[in-house]
Amino acid sequence: MSAELQKPIIGFSCGDLNGIGLELIIKALSDNRILDFCTPVVFASNKSVNFYRKSLGDGNFAFTVLKELNKVNIKQVNVFNCWEEEVQITPGQLNDTGGKYAYKSLSAAVEALQNKHIHGLVTAPIHKKNIQSAEFNYSGHTPFLKAAFNVDDVVMFMVASNIRVGLLTEHVPVTELAAHISGPAIISKLRIMNDSLIKDFGIDKPKIALLGLNPHAGDEGLIGKEEETIIKPAVKEAKNKNLLAFGPFSADAFFARAQYEKFDAVLAMYHDQGLIPFKSLAIGEGVNYTAGLPIVRTSPDHGTAFDIAGKGVADASSFVAATFDCIDIINRRAIYEENHKNPLRRISARVFANVVDERIIEE
Repeated sequence: MSAELQKPIIGFSCGDLNGIGLELIIKALSDNRILDFCTPVVFASNKSVNFYRKSLGDGNFAFTVLKELNKVNIKQVNVFNCWEEEVQITPGQLNDTGGKYAYKSLSAAVEALQNKHIHGLVTAPIHKKNIQSAEFNYSGHTPFLKAAFNVDDVVMFMVASNIRVGLLTEHVPVTELAAHISGPAIISKLRIMNDSLIKDFGIDKPKIALLGLNPHAGDEGLIGKEEETIIKPAVKEAKNKNLLAFGPFSADAFFARAQYEKFDAVLAMYHDQGLIPFKSLAIGEGVNYTAGLPIVRTSPDHGTAFDIAGKGVADASSFVAATFDCIDIINRRAIYEENHKNPLRRISARVFANVVDERIIEE
C-alpha cells in the first residue's frame, strides 16, 4: 500500500456459532456503503450465514461464495467456506459445536493473514472456555494471536474516541496479579503502546499514564509495596528510554477527576481496573485492538451474548466501530511506512530537483 489510501481486504471470523457473531457481521455488512471502504471476507460457511440471514429476515445482505482467497470480489461481501458439512446451529446454547467452528473460522482467517490474502481481521466474540481444545489452549484471542505471529509481547488495547486503555495483565485471577507485575513487563507494554500510538493512531509524542496496583497507589508503601519497588522505578526507566510515561496514579481518583483526558493512553495493571472505567467513560463504541502484532486485529468490546443470540436484537454498533478502526489503522500504518521509507532518498530527490545548474567560468 502507498500513502494514497487504498481499499483493504478485511477478514471477519464468525466467533461462536451459537452467539451473536454472525448476526453482527450480517448487520454490519448489510449497508452496501461499507464496500466503499473495504472488501469484506467472512470466514464461515454460506449455509451458516444463510441460517442467520433468514432468521433476521435481512433482504439487503447479499454475498458471493469465495473459493480462492486470491480471487475476492471487490464489489460484494465474500464468504469463504471454512467447512462444507451441515452444522446444527442452536442460538443461545453453550455446546461443543459453537467452539469447534469458532476455531475453524479463526484459524482459517489467521492463515489468510499470514499468507497476506487479507490486510486485517475483525474477530466476532468467542466463548473462552467453550473453544478450548488441543489446538486452542489460550485464554482468549490476544494470546492466541501472539503465538500465531510469533511475537514476544502484545497489548490488549481498548480504544474509543476519547479514551485508550492498555492492560498490563489480561485474564489473570486476582489472587495471582502481584506475581505478574514486574519492571520488564511494564517497559514492554509501554514500548508497544508508544509504538502503536505513533504508527497506528498518528500521535507524534504520546503521553502514557500508569495506574497503581493497590488502593491509593500504595499510599507511599502503606497499602502495598509494588508502586514503590516496581512501578515507580519502571516509570523512571521508561523516561530514560525517551518514553513519556507518568504515574503511578490512584485509579479511582484518576478516572473520577478525568485525568485520563490529559493523556493519550492509560496502562492499567489488571483487567477490571482498566475495563470498568473504559466501558463506563468511552464516548461512542469501544473497540478491542491487539497492539504489537505485524497485522491489524480489532474486535467489539463485548462477548457472545448467548442470552439474546438468535433474537435479532443484538446491537452491531461496536462491531461497526471495530471494522472502521481496523480500516483506519491499516491506512495509518501505510501512511507512516510510506513517510518513513528511504527518507534520505526522498530528501535527496527533492533537493536535486530544485538545483539550478551553475556554470563555472574559468579565468
